Amino acid sequence: MKRFPYTEVDEEEVPAPAKGVKVRWLITEETGAPNFAMRQFTVEAGGSTPLHAHPWEHEAYILEGSGTIRGGDDVEALEAGDVVFVPPDELHQFRNTGDGELSFLCLIPLQKS
Repeated sequence: MKRFPYTEVDEEEVPAPAKGVKVRWLITEETGAPNFAMRQFTVEAGGSTPLHAHPWEHEAYILEGSGTIRGGDDVEALEAGDVVFVPPDELHQFRNTGDGELSFLCLIPLQKS
């Protein structure tokens, strides 16, 4: 078992085409997790993740703030306490439409070489 404050993990700027997005890789293979990674994203007001798709799923839990999630052609509002599942290969994007920071946990399977 490992326990540590999330603030001990460096926060990294997510490069363009993301806008105003930072990520902390909280749990990874280096932490001892061989199958999944847990990340915390923060999106500043007006910011967004890139519109993209990939062959793995996402599970997300909204910690604070409000915004929208685009999945395919659908766009839905989201807020703290919401849970989001993005299936593999679905075009998706998180967008902060609120006045404060949007923060969420995102879990993904680790990609094996």
